[in-house]
Amino acid sequence: MDVNRLELLRELAQRGSVTAVAEATNRTPSAVSQQLKVLEREAGVPLTERHGRGLRLTGAGQMLAQTAIDVAVALERADAVWEEFKGAPRGVVTVALFESAGQMFMPGVLADLDTLPGLEVRCDDADPLRVDFIDRVVDFDIVVADSFGVLPAWTDRGLTIIPLFTEPLDVVLPEGHRLAAKKSLSPRDVADERWIGVPVNYPFDRIAVDIAAAVGHPLNIHQRFRDNGVVEALVAGGLGIAILPRFTTRAHENGLVTRPLTGVRSERLLSILMRPDRAQRPSVRRVVESIRREADRIAALNASP
Repeated sequence: MDVNRLELLRELAQRGSVTAVAEATNRTPSAVSQQLKVLEREAGVPLTERHGRGLRLTGAGQMLAQTAIDVAVALERADAVWEEFKGAPRGVVTVALFESAGQMFMPGVLADLDTLPGLEVRCDDADPLRVDFIDRVVDFDIVVADSFGVLPAWTDRGLTIIPLFTEPLDVVLPEGHRLAAKKSLSPRDVADERWIGVPVNYPFDRIAVDIAAAVGHPLNIHQRFRDNGVVEALVAGGLGIAILPRFTTRAHENGLVTRPLTGVRSERLLSILMRPDRAQRPSVRRVVESIRREADRIAALNASP
């Protein structure tokens, strides 16, 4: 079987439509469909079937798509051996990460990698279309994700997952707020406050849902924003309280006070996600090494005394 056709089947399994595969591989949809039909003839069994207006993989197609992953990993491993033999890692590595991860990691990471002239890192901090980050992994070599734990969708997809550290998420108050006198806050302390939240189903929103469940009534969420900087500004302006990550919230620098939240789980896991074949590339491994070192430094810097 042709390796390139196997890769198209794998892309279909992960992207979900012929149109998406065509866009990702710079082909026309008809060209993708034609190559999949050739692969089906080579396999001797149906690999796809009609589903609504599109295609989905049959059981045989799903099994062969998994085989395509194994083939891609083996090829990347072979390339990695050769690249390491030739010398320092080279090429372009694409990294997708969210805003606060960019704040934490990228100054140190990019300064470190700037010493390698043959290695170029291209970063993207756009919000993911889905909060499980799956839609980003198909298009980027490295994805930095935040979640409340390792998600089943990640393991089901067979991704390479590298946990970095767990970061507390604190209640953020304006300086002078009546609750600032407390060292920690419970759901009952904060349930009747006006809140600045995040979009529904974003990771931090789960904490608001858990607080509401603990006290038996919904929170008064006045506004919802993705950008932590906007949330900080609104809280500092006295327009509400919020949940924000501990390591990047500029407490006291702009009129904020942070307090830990007790009684509900209030933390996030930061992880690296990769396709297993891309994880074999020396250039990708070098960027991952740099991110991991920076994560270790940040975690140690913020460790409780």
